[in-house]
Amino acid sequence: MLGPPSPLVENYLMEAGFWHVATVARGCKLDPKLISALIERYAVTGSVQSGDWGAVCYELLGAIPENINGGRIEIGWLRDTFPDPDDDSTELEKIRYARAYILQIIRGYLKPDLSRNLVHLRWQLKLVNF
Repeated sequence: MLGPPSPLVENYLMEAGFWHVATVARGCKLDPKLISALIERYAVTGSVQSGDWGAVCYELLGAIPENINGGRIEIGWLRDTFPDPDDDSTELEKIRYARAYILQIIRGYLKPDLSRNLVHLRWQLKLVNF
């Protein structure tokens, strides 16, 4: 799983309600079945559809991967495209990093699959509002 989030984006993670999720798993073993049971009871309803997931990705992250599979993007692309921000990073770069970090949290902790290499952009649209 990814390392701890940059302190430069702590406020964005807090605003989105993901700060505790980003820090809770450090040094403890997570039970995937327990996480799945919790997520199944989490009130995320409705669907998000788009005719142009590339445009959605660009709007959210400012970049578009070569491959978007039905709204799903590769975790490796997120890691490679959004390095940790530094003191010279703009606010927009910090926001995009935070959004990419949250997508990695969603794939790694909240909605894992066997491959752990794809995450759907709809989660960013439904769960994060900054």
